[in-house]
Amino acid sequence: MNKAITEGLQLMPPAFTDGLDVWSSGDGTPGSDTYDGAANAVFVAADADFGGCLELQKTANTQKLRFMGQTPLEPGCYLQIKARVKAVSGALPSVRIAGWAAQSNGSHIGGVTEAAPQTALAAYGDVVEVTGIVGSGSRGGVDMPWGRSAGYGHFGLDLTGANGGVVRIDDIEITDITSAFLRDMLSLVDVTDYGAVGNGSTDCTAAFEAADAAADGRRILVPAGEFYLDSTVSLGSEAVFEGTVSMPDNKMLLLTKNFDFPSYAAAFGNEELGFKKAFQALINNADHESLDLMGRKITVTGPIDMQAAVPNKNSYATRRIIRNGQLEAASSAAWDTDSVTSKATYSASDAKKLTDVAKIASIKVGSLVEGAGVGREIYVKSKNTGAGELTLSGALYDAEGTQNFTFRDFKYLVDFSGFSSLSKFGLEGIEFQCNGRCSALRLAPSGSVFAIDSCFISRPKDRGITSIGSGCQGILVDNCQFLSDEDPLDVEDRVSIGLNVNNNDAKLRSNRATRFRHFAILAGGNNTVTGNHFFQGDSVPNGVRTAGLVLASNNCTSTVSDNYIDNCFIEWTNERDATPDFTSGFSFSALSVTANVFLSGDVAPWFSYIVIKPYGSGHFLNGLSVSGNKFRSLNGSIDRAERVDTSFSDLDFGRSKHVVFAGNMFHNVSIQSANPLRVRHDQSSASSSWSVKADGALPFQGYARYVDSVVPHGPIRTSGNSNRYSMPYAEVQQGAGKDQIRLRWQEAVKGEVQVLLRMDS
Repeated sequence: MNKAITEGLQLMPPAFTDGLDVWSSGDGTPGSDTYDGAANAVFVAADADFGGCLELQKTANTQKLRFMGQTPLEPGCYLQIKARVKAVSGALPSVRIAGWAAQSNGSHIGGVTEAAPQTALAAYGDVVEVTGIVGSGSRGGVDMPWGRSAGYGHFGLDLTGANGGVVRIDDIEITDITSAFLRDMLSLVDVTDYGAVGNGSTDCTAAFEAADAAADGRRILVPAGEFYLDSTVSLGSEAVFEGTVSMPDNKMLLLTKNFDFPSYAAAFGNEELGFKKAFQALINNADHESLDLMGRKITVTGPIDMQAAVPNKNSYATRRIIRNGQLEAASSAAWDTDSVTSKATYSASDAKKLTDVAKIASIKVGSLVEGAGVGREIYVKSKNTGAGELTLSGALYDAEGTQNFTFRDFKYLVDFSGFSSLSKFGLEGIEFQCNGRCSALRLAPSGSVFAIDSCFISRPKDRGITSIGSGCQGILVDNCQFLSDEDPLDVEDRVSIGLNVNNNDAKLRSNRATRFRHFAILAGGNNTVTGNHFFQGDSVPNGVRTAGLVLASNNCTSTVSDNYIDNCFIEWTNERDATPDFTSGFSFSALSVTANVFLSGDVAPWFSYIVIKPYGSGHFLNGLSVSGNKFRSLNGSIDRAERVDTSFSDLDFGRSKHVVFAGNMFHNVSIQSANPLRVRHDQSSASSSWSVKADGALPFQGYARYVDSVVPHGPIRTSGNSNRYSMPYAEVQQGAGKDQIRLRWQEAVKGEVQVLLRMDS
């Protein structure tokens, strides 16, 4: 690039033969003395080396020669001033290129270098060429960096050293050598041309902004060096980083033109820091709704506190997405779980509080709570250190009084728990490669519609996705892979959990989970669990199995459909009830289990695919539909597909309502439950009282409470084989298990009937 050509700038000063009235013995400013008629200067028309030249005697300590014309200097333009000099007689001086720096308004620019290095003249008659380069940026090879405020200069040379000597000076040349510094001026604007200094301490904010303003569609180059930015900088042009930037944590770099992770990683020279600063920019409206990791892997050495990366935001509720990359946990002690055992008091009257908590300052928000009477996946949602109180994500079912609790703070690759609320945030196509060192993702204490799509939760140490409060409201988990780190362990030895949800409206769709202790624990209502495949078996003969899906709300209002539930089961509990005995409400209600494939192998005969576990007395079924499912056991039969876990209490089957258990298929399941249940009874000897048994085939071994129909198969006869056409009446809930009915006839008769029994009203 040459501004003299491209923009017609006049750079060359006139030859000495045109007169000495434009050559100053001072700074070259208007009104300064010239060499026209001076006693120590004369034009020599013929010289063997130079042709026409200026002969000048040194009479001042610094003998100046300056062109009085204004040689223009623009940001990004570099000029070379060249002079050929030889000593003629007298003392031998030194010579250097020099100039006077001016702003565009004519005022002097102080504090800048205005002279190039000097060269000593060693012998008479030897021609010495001296040069100096001036420009706006402090670059290698630039002798006089004047900054972006420079408008023009008065250029020439200085003679220094002993006085009295005579020298001859050829015509001074000024040329544009910008191309020697900038590789492609048509596409790059270098921040150093606008005053940026890559020393790691000088504030380059203004220089970056000036370069961005001048780019006009071109790229901005940040060359080698560390450039400190003390303020937030927003760049509207694409930035190319050969060097790096540094800035305070609360200041932002907004790369609006090339907003992606590789650009931030290059900008900050560190993958973790680049990810944090890119997220900071995303949340602060960097003109993009998503951050693309561009398929890059980010090696992470410790938990990423996402809120700490955005210190100016405590909550956020505008749609934002992070997509397309991998976060991998490196070996580090930073992943170690913090554990605190502390005494605290619990009262069911304030169901989500622990009070009088000892060591509360050491207990972290987001810690798992463990202790007697504490259900699964109860976390510390918030704390009030001054009051000694912890707010929990759910109620405790049997922890009244004071006891020791253990609080375990798992460490997560990505941790949003520092936000008070986060809504409408999403992760797409991200692999959380935990390597058995850490957990994957912890949500904010509150918020809604967190979306996780097509992600891999690979080998989490403790948890895949953790909700510590209500930040899981309306969560969407779709097309994800949950890959356990405990694959080689027997079921009973596994402790990791794929995910938990505390609030309503969770959607788990088309996911796959391998050999966790539990795939999902859902404590809210209105859930949709569909199209998932989760499996949890091992090779132990007659082995135990754990629940794949735990529904920890008795009135769950949920649909579980079209899943492949492999070597695990659905467990339905009320472990989040502070008063687990039934007193009011709907009890175990509003669950639909439809069109799932249930498969198991090498399990104990008492294993079942659907297990209800009441944590208190008085509960009953009040809306359950189990239909169109396929139940199959391999390598041995199981007793039944469904059962009640009576560890705490049984169900009250005298109150069962709205139970449908129909259209299911059973293979290697001894008792094939149904409701309504069709029973064929053959009475071979005449009797007026027929006992018709359900034989435990009503769901969950419920009571035979109603008879929908009694249909004879063939004639009803007396002992003498006379036909009778009377109908019996039914007595229900007969026998020790109340799963029999008694048909009362007008007289002793015999025959075969089909009876349709119901366990519900």
